[in-house]
Amino acid sequence: MGALHQCASAVALLVVFSIFCSSCATPLDVSSDARAITINGQRRIILSGSIHYPRSTPQMWPDLIQKSKEGGLNAIETYVFWNAHEAQYRQYDFSGNLDLVRFIKTIQDAGLYAILRIGPYVCAEWNYGGYPVWLHNMQGVQLRTDNSVYKNEMQNFTTMIVNMMKKEELFASQGGPIIIAQIENEYGNVISSYGDAGKQYINWCASMADSLDIGVPWVMCQETDAPAPMGWGGLDPHRTAEDLAYAVARFFQLGGTLQNYYMYHGGTNFGRTAGGPYISTTYDYDAPLNEFGNLNQPKWGHLKELHLQLLSMEKVLTHGDVTIYSYNGTASCFFSNANQTNDTTISFQDNHFTVPAWSVSILPDCKTETYNTAKVNSQTTVFVKKANQAEDEPSSLSWSWRPEHVKETVNNGLGSASANMLIEQKAATNDTSDYLWYMTSLDLAKDDLIFGDDLTLRVNTSGHVLHVYLNGQFLGSQWGGENGKYDFIFEQKVKLNEGKNQLSLLSATVGLKNYGPMFYDVPTGVAGVELIRKLNDELIVKDLSLNKWTYKVGLHGEDHQIQNVESPHASKWITDSLPINRTMTWYKTTFKAPLGNDVVVLDLHGMGKGHAWINGRSIGRFWPAYLAVQDGCQETCDYRGPYSDSKCRTNCGGISQRWYHVPRSFLRDDMNTLVLFEEFGGNPSNVMFQTNVVDKVCAAVEEGHTLELSCHGNGRAISSIEFASFGDPQGSCKAFSSGTCDSAAALSVLQDKCIGQESCSIEVSDTLLGSANCGIGVPRKLAVQARCHH
Repeated sequence: MGALHQCASAVALLVVFSIFCSSCATPLDVSSDARAITINGQRRIILSGSIHYPRSTPQMWPDLIQKSKEGGLNAIETYVFWNAHEAQYRQYDFSGNLDLVRFIKTIQDAGLYAILRIGPYVCAEWNYGGYPVWLHNMQGVQLRTDNSVYKNEMQNFTTMIVNMMKKEELFASQGGPIIIAQIENEYGNVISSYGDAGKQYINWCASMADSLDIGVPWVMCQETDAPAPMGWGGLDPHRTAEDLAYAVARFFQLGGTLQNYYMYHGGTNFGRTAGGPYISTTYDYDAPLNEFGNLNQPKWGHLKELHLQLLSMEKVLTHGDVTIYSYNGTASCFFSNANQTNDTTISFQDNHFTVPAWSVSILPDCKTETYNTAKVNSQTTVFVKKANQAEDEPSSLSWSWRPEHVKETVNNGLGSASANMLIEQKAATNDTSDYLWYMTSLDLAKDDLIFGDDLTLRVNTSGHVLHVYLNGQFLGSQWGGENGKYDFIFEQKVKLNEGKNQLSLLSATVGLKNYGPMFYDVPTGVAGVELIRKLNDELIVKDLSLNKWTYKVGLHGEDHQIQNVESPHASKWITDSLPINRTMTWYKTTFKAPLGNDVVVLDLHGMGKGHAWINGRSIGRFWPAYLAVQDGCQETCDYRGPYSDSKCRTNCGGISQRWYHVPRSFLRDDMNTLVLFEEFGGNPSNVMFQTNVVDKVCAAVEEGHTLELSCHGNGRAISSIEFASFGDPQGSCKAFSSGTCDSAAALSVLQDKCIGQESCSIEVSDTLLGSANCGIGVPRKLAVQARCHH
């Protein structure tokens, strides 16, 4: 999607661009005014992109950051995720993909600046907005307001992060790459809900941050138009390269100098980090770098061209008058057309320029158009999934299984705590598991008014998923999510026994809410339980909410860590009579890593809902059984007009997420283990490992520009030219056709220059491609479609 951040500060925070930080070993003097960031006395335009270090791996970081630099960025922005680093009170974790210092140093090694958004509230579609749930459970705490308990914990974490950066000399004032830091996040959107206490709190935030003396500017950020991320059951929204470039160009046209793409690389919500509720495991975000770190073309290339144009105009953009952009005898022009349907012709200094609808043209010298946001000359890349070709790897995986021992739990009703009330789920679990058992027993005499026929069990929950068992028998499951509502009522006819009855409810969360006023106080779990009997014309209601309830956090398999091959309990697997479509079941298989260096994905088609681990490391929740809604997609995408996430949507009626990223660093050279926990019931026989490879590349490039085709490395070369036409070709990628005029030499030129090469570059002109014999006034372009060897 590619949201643009605009921050409430003296400087607008959106995407960053300037000279690369080649002298960052020397302390930098960083300041800001109403116009720009100034570094060592020089005003800069900053083009930044968001990359969240926990949503990738340390092995991926250098490549992601280098591709960002090659795409024209000069800064990388990241949040700091409090609940990842301090999941348990005063127990800190900065290892693996949580190694913040290593991430910032990787940015520095690439010669880029860093923007550090400490928060520590981050939103980010991250579980609970980045807050650790133990914070919510502290006595007397109120979050994001003038509350001493909260402010003490916020200051403790913020100070720790700042001191960590200072110790490693990572602030620009020390010679490091961090040029801006952020305190709090998006508070302007909710401050009215907190009254005077909110104003006192935000002033305290500013004062506390300033006291930390980091030597670079602090900002506070809010966004009013961020697109919605993909969630389970939602459609896939797309923001086109044309529209995103239009927004960026307009920002700089109107005087902006510091901008950040949210996201530049979205990545993956490993483990239980996805927020929500119902945020999917993929956080691809339709960003310039896709979830796996590959170039998302044409978006990456089209924005790269824009960034290079802006960089070439940096002096004028940071010093010239906004209306003219003239400085020291140099003038640069932006011509924009905000009309959503009609092109327009602009007359300027005796020249005429046609500007397409909803686009911006850039003329660095105010005479020659070198870039237009609606004219995409970058290639489009088509990826396909390829079967695992590891040596001797069987075509289908061999599975073993074991039950989740639900009967033992629901029959005995044994847990670790009890109370004469229904406890809110976050308070009971401290977010150590998605799952919480609520269990109670009920003794009924034969003459009890509730005993008899026509009896209904009603459970009111904000869970977000509920599984119900009565006297050891499974009654059914239900979940929310329809129309954005995650609380619901489960109702079912039941028959109780005379004497003892055992009711067991398994409540499951699917990511804790991460945004909104007082989002942290939104309850989860079972809120009310009633038995209702219709006797004659009277309703008899028995409220079980104040019964003695016993609680058990997590699953039996989680307790014994059977997803970890090193666990002593990981050996008790059954190899025969593989069940399918069975609820609460664990599955295990072994496999060899796919050959080569291509991205590895796990196809979970056929599974229901659950969690997946590779060699004991979580790759996230899965829910392929949750299909997207049927309506709301468009066959064609008209990007013109203000962006909303209802435009350019795809995947109507499809699986919300079928493929799951398996980082190569999670895999071993020899044998690997996959463990799945299936909650609803699924069929693992369709599960397979695949690689994500480039299949085709195509482009339509205007005369005077350069065609650049690439199969994205990994030794993959262009194997054939499927279409080539220089003239007025029609259609788009995968559907090109020749127009009314065409050069006879174009195909042979492309074949000669490109086949057998990993990439090729060709100037689009009749000198090289031959005459197309088009009529006067007919704009010429080269359309090409090539196949990559795989």
